[in-house]
Amino acid sequence: METITLRNVTMQFRRATQESGSLKEWLVQTLQGRKRYELFTALDQVSFSAQRGEVIGIIGANGAGKSTLLKIIAGALRPTAGTVCVNFAKVQLLTLGTGFDMELTGRENVYLNGALIGYSRAFLDANYESIVRFAELEGFMDEKVRSYSSGMVSRLAFAIATAAADAAPSPAAPAPEVLILDEVLSVGDLFFRKKSEARIMAMMHSGCTVLIVSHSPGVIQNNCSRALFLDHGSLMADGDPKTVCAAYEASRKEGRV
Repeated sequence: METITLRNVTMQFRRATQESGSLKEWLVQTLQGRKRYELFTALDQVSFSAQRGEVIGIIGANGAGKSTLLKIIAGALRPTAGTVCVNFAKVQLLTLGTGFDMELTGRENVYLNGALIGYSRAFLDANYESIVRFAELEGFMDEKVRSYSSGMVSRLAFAIATAAADAAPSPAAPAPEVLILDEVLSVGDLFFRKKSEARIMAMMHSGCTVLIVSHSPGVIQNNCSRALFLDHGSLMADGDPKTVCAAYEASRKEGRV
């Protein structure tokens, strides 16, 4: 069963051909009709589909279109052209610190971020200790998140987003159909990465489709059954992770990405 289908998806943004140094300069240029814009194509006729239970890696350099693609799949952006078939209500997008308030404590952010994901207060109460243990943050939960390292934030975000993997599916802990991990498996020590990979495998066997976005070919090859290579908005390769990552590495060496 397909959980994601994209057909000829194109995303264009309008951007200024010259930057304004100040608000006053921008207003003058606009009022005098000197402000010029051009269309920037972030995605160019991208098509692919994902089956339930697949773990797909998305690799590409900065500016390749990965973030735009994620936002379209998550429903945050509507493409300029093409069709997207995804149940947006059942997509979880996990990036470093997404939905976190840096002025709140780790404990408070568990409930804030969990609520944004769709967990009930009862579910979070019942699973709070296991979330903290998985994130390896015992003794730090009453400190403000702004004092955390990036690795600590990532561990907590991952533990919250995947907490339902250890619980029976219920309305209090809705299981996502699509889980998107944006550079999450690239941080943390070796032991935590192994724990994260094991949990991803558990989610895969539960039928969840997982998209893993990374700049690291190793992360893609170690965790994915399939990979996509994006370059300047175009889908350059789709297939076996080893083959796709080799194409990405070859492009980097040739200076094309």
